[in-house]
Amino acid sequence: MLLMQVDYIIVGLGLAGIAFAEELYAQKKSFVVFEDNSQNSSLVAGGMYNPVVLKRFTPVWNAKEQLDVAIPFYENLEKKLNDTYNYKVNIYRIFKSIEEQNNWFAACDKILLQDYMLPKIIKNKNKFVMAPFDAGKLIHTGRIVVNKLAKDYRSFLKEEKCLISESFDHTIIDIQTNCVHYKSIKADKIIFCEGFGLKENPFFNYLPMREAKGELITIHAPDLKVAYLIKSAIFVLPLGDDLYKVGATFNWTDKTKSPTEDGKNELELKLSSVINCSYKIVDHIAGIRPTIKDRRPLVGLHHKHKSLAILNGLGTRGVMIAPLMAKKLFQHIENSRVLEKEININRFD
Repeated sequence: MLLMQVDYIIVGLGLAGIAFAEELYAQKKSFVVFEDNSQNSSLVAGGMYNPVVLKRFTPVWNAKEQLDVAIPFYENLEKKLNDTYNYKVNIYRIFKSIEEQNNWFAACDKILLQDYMLPKIIKNKNKFVMAPFDAGKLIHTGRIVVNKLAKDYRSFLKEEKCLISESFDHTIIDIQTNCVHYKSIKADKIIFCEGFGLKENPFFNYLPMREAKGELITIHAPDLKVAYLIKSAIFVLPLGDDLYKVGATFNWTDKTKSPTEDGKNELELKLSSVINCSYKIVDHIAGIRPTIKDRRPLVGLHHKHKSLAILNGLGTRGVMIAPLMAKKLFQHIENSRVLEKEININRFD
């Protein structure tokens, strides 16, 4: 006997799951979320939003449209949950050479970048930051405190009685013509937002996801006194109280979620080329990023079972891209709005 009927079931509550849940709230749709805390790529993310690829000084794919949706999205969540998650943080990109300085100035003239990149060299005045060729400054960038947001949103859903804190069993989904049954729940659609848990999903595990393990450390460095993100071989992100998040590694072979000595050593080695003050490591975390070979998200309906959909593969820029992709998926499902080929999962059929 069915005890509950909803419009949607969401599986997973990282950034993708939160974004889709918020879209359902805005559209007055009913839903429940299954979350077992097994995936943590969102929770270990740096959380920065920045429309510039800092390696080459080129625009991030679709950045303006993403930010036009993302910034109001986080502002609304701050009002809804009565807390602050969006912190403005400028970025200082450390130059490695005169050539990089010249490339910076050339990029500053591009229409998509000129609102963010200042067309001047920022002289390094901090003796504990190693920047012999100085730096370029990006403005209108910031950080979303993803871990705090996810925790608060989980509590909110629990109060709303929309959260089911248990693992989702794909093998017992009963797919009907126009709906799905799962245990005691009847729903129109199931949206899978499982991160690298996609590998265990029998309906979507054919999609070419690769797992990239990332490790970060948090250091206490009282002498550093930096209020901006330093981007060089790694990033050094100020958290307040002389704490800084340092990351991140990329490991394509280790599929565990445990921090490693090798990862810590790699971060410390790279950090030694960026700062030269004493510090103490106070935290060390790891997570698995779901990445796609073409660096575009996985959005769309199952090719056969149209009651099943996916929102995944957000990569390293999940804070920017999740809110927009949630809107696009909802409009695709409810109003048959065509998804762009570059994000639609049918590109892999």
